[in-house]
Amino acid sequence: MDILKKVPVREQDAKVRAANFEEVCLGYNREEAMNEAARCINCKNAQCIKGCPVAINIPGFIEQIKEGNMEAAYQVISESSALPAVCGRVCPQESQCEGKCIRGIKGEPISIGKLERYAADWARENGIKPQGAKEKKGKKVAVIGSGPAGLTCAGDLARMGYDVTIFEALHEAGGVLVYGIPEFRLPKEAVVCQEIENVKSLGVKIETNVVVGKSVTIDELMEEEGFNAVFIGSGAGLPKFMGIPGEQSNGVFSANEYLTRSNLMKAFREDSDTPIMKGREVAVVGGGNVAMDAARTALRLGAKVHIVYRRSEEELPARVEEVHHAKEEGIVFDLLTNPVEIMADENGWVCGMKCIKMELGEPDASGRRRPIEVPGSEFVMDVDTVIMSLGTSPNPLISATTEGLEVNKWKCIVADEVHGKTTKEGVYAGGDAVTGAATVILAMGAGKAAAQGIDEYLSR
Repeated sequence: MDILKKVPVREQDAKVRAANFEEVCLGYNREEAMNEAARCINCKNAQCIKGCPVAINIPGFIEQIKEGNMEAAYQVISESSALPAVCGRVCPQESQCEGKCIRGIKGEPISIGKLERYAADWARENGIKPQGAKEKKGKKVAVIGSGPAGLTCAGDLARMGYDVTIFEALHEAGGVLVYGIPEFRLPKEAVVCQEIENVKSLGVKIETNVVVGKSVTIDELMEEEGFNAVFIGSGAGLPKFMGIPGEQSNGVFSANEYLTRSNLMKAFREDSDTPIMKGREVAVVGGGNVAMDAARTALRLGAKVHIVYRRSEEELPARVEEVHHAKEEGIVFDLLTNPVEIMADENGWVCGMKCIKMELGEPDASGRRRPIEVPGSEFVMDVDTVIMSLGTSPNPLISATTEGLEVNKWKCIVADEVHGKTTKEGVYAGGDAVTGAATVILAMGAGKAAAQGIDEYLSR
């Protein structure tokens, strides 16, 4: 075995997986996991831990895998993470833990994410649960939203001994894990549902179909329901659009709606009550991970798919792995291209998209080179479906119905960066509701920090 190279990870063949919703990456088996773990040099000053937003003891769990102690490996991870099987699949390890791996200086970094996934999957398959609290504290905490921030905060608080209830607006718990990330990247029943069950096994209660701000307010939870503190992890589900002509045409979706129909409502099934448009030729506008998810979903529904992005490939914000998989599956990348109008037929249905070519100028405030239109380069793209994946912002319902809760100009809740304390006494917030749309693991880190802040607040 070459210790400088990762143990390869098995995947579905690109041509096969492009026509199904089964998981792309097949993960490691026991032998492969132990061989990959053996590559770890077990640094004393482990930089990988510093790169992990939830500070998992990475050398600790990898050492256990190397020795074949899979249950111990899982328990080491679960001390820090409520969602290891999720993180092992969707975290951007290349820019976090693996990006700081010392082994990566003179070779390839350890496949930390794939090893985390293996330990979590092994625990699930063998009925192993995370360890709960030994003593109860007799205080109640409400968590709004059952996405990664909410589940993490709830799990940590339950392990500390608090009585925790999650309030979820939709009919199924999981937040973006169930409505936003496709089955082929994150299986719902086999992975997400089981991770949620693990959180519930710690004593966390989950109430679905509760729209905080409509069904009940934060003030009512604290003043009438007896909750001593509240964590807001409601995410950022309000989609953004370009504001170009024709954007209201039939056949234009936000990526949020498109993925929610497919993932949560199972609209790709013939017997679904929630139909989804199966376009002939689909344009997905945007270059992030959500854009890749929407494009790869449309491909599996039978369309020819274009990613339309106004910058070059170097500026694509999506994970390298996701871009690589999309290309393998046959998705066309129309880079340095920007839509200027969506064309519709006499019945109001999309029949094309007028675009203009771009070139890169000087860097803008984000540090990326600003795209500039190339005069006279307009052309029409032959599409019948357009999916806008331009980011999201928080829904203002909670802030509008909560007295004393400050928001900024982007309608994000104002909270301190250390523990997520808001301007309202006893109320904490984290994840996309505070930062705007970001990654699963960053939301988990915020939920973890807020749990520590709530514990300090309630322990006074």
